[in-house]
Amino acid sequence: MKSRRQPKFFEKVEIIDAGSEGKAIAKPDNQVVFVPFAAPGDIVDLEVVKKKRNYFEGFIKKFHAVSDYRITPECSHFGTCGGCKWQHLDYKWQLHFKQKQVKDNLERIAKVSYPEILPIIPAPKDFYYRNKLEYTFSNRKWLTDGAPSAERTAEEMSGLGFHLPGMFDRILDIEHCYLQPDPSNKIRLFVLDYTLKHKMPFYDVRQHEGLLRNLIIRNNQRGDVMLILVVAHTDERVTTGLLPALKAQFPEISALFYVINPKKNDTITDLEIIHFSGNSELIEEMSSPVEGFPKLAFGIAPVSFYQTNAQQAERLYKTAFDFADVSGSERVYDLYTGAGTIALYFARFVKEVIGIEYVEQAIEDAGQNAKRNNIQNVSFFAGDMAKVLDDAFIAEHGQPDLILTDPPRAGMHPKVIEQLLAIKAPKIVYISCNPATQARDLQLLDTHYIVKAVQPVDMFPQTQHVENVVLLHLR
Repeated sequence: MKSRRQPKFFEKVEIIDAGSEGKAIAKPDNQVVFVPFAAPGDIVDLEVVKKKRNYFEGFIKKFHAVSDYRITPECSHFGTCGGCKWQHLDYKWQLHFKQKQVKDNLERIAKVSYPEILPIIPAPKDFYYRNKLEYTFSNRKWLTDGAPSAERTAEEMSGLGFHLPGMFDRILDIEHCYLQPDPSNKIRLFVLDYTLKHKMPFYDVRQHEGLLRNLIIRNNQRGDVMLILVVAHTDERVTTGLLPALKAQFPEISALFYVINPKKNDTITDLEIIHFSGNSELIEEMSSPVEGFPKLAFGIAPVSFYQTNAQQAERLYKTAFDFADVSGSERVYDLYTGAGTIALYFARFVKEVIGIEYVEQAIEDAGQNAKRNNIQNVSFFAGDMAKVLDDAFIAEHGQPDLILTDPPRAGMHPKVIEQLLAIKAPKIVYISCNPATQARDLQLLDTHYIVKAVQPVDMFPQTQHVENVVLLHLR
């Protein structure tokens, strides 16, 4: 019989830094090891679970000393749920390492000159800050007591919560989540209790059978709630039982929807969103960047995009606005405009704004938001950014004085960067949710642009994610 390879261990290793994807870093014998749920300053024994070409992945087997940066996590699911990987770090140290992440990416990837990075803007709330969560029903709940699943009833194996990291078919049943304010937890627990009592089958993602698939809860800052229930097929227990019960139990639910999804994936943007009761959208308000102007109002439909941390979004946009330092005569291009929130935030203080976005539904939402706020100096266009933003588009709509860009995590397409270099707008304000891809793009822009200001913003406390705003001036 072939002998099993013995696992590799590193003993009494110091954790020296907080790394990417929420993992910390150790370097025993100059070998890089990424370690989840560790904190810089921990002295630990590590067991290697994966060996890659240039690094290892391991986990803590024993503590010899505990970092001063550590605190006791609030959530009982910490360490199993993959949602809040930095909850064991004191919030002030989370901010420290996010600031360091921005600096490291500018130095190691961008390799451009930049001024002193402004102190990161902390979130006003480090818990209960999200305005949207999506929970998944599953008949394959992750068992935390070690008992075999074969000995469990269908009800005991049914869970409503989050996917375990790396497991498409396993759900961690959530008791209390610290990300979204109440009544989010109360709604989820009510739904779980009701559906189990009424023996409504939870979805089996392997066999593609069962009824209940997803529960999406959205809220605004004034406490209104939107609920979207996703089911695999029509069932009277949903429309005459569960949804009316939710409506009666939670008066905060001002918009109630359901979706029938018979597909083998969870995407609902291509499906009919069925309005069951209440309003057709939530309304979120955002303060103007200039005093004396009324607040902006944005409609949030079931599949609309809106910044997940609404309070902190105001600080993010105000940073971009202050960096832009507009005079009122500018023509502004807003790339990756989404539902037009940044475009409309700027529009009242510039000559005109032209927004471009890949998702057609988002452009429709942007147009509706412009009408809602009686803003007429904006135009929105749908299409692939790398194809839309060409010489003909510039010739038709005019040379921009300012470009705002807020791309997805992958950053900007090389063709978009080539076009920005050709356009030569005097200023670019680059908002990013991924400082690494932002740094890559800054290196490509460096031939024509110089970095004039850098401002990190913490949009997602308890996680490793950080937003970063960079002001670029044409050389």
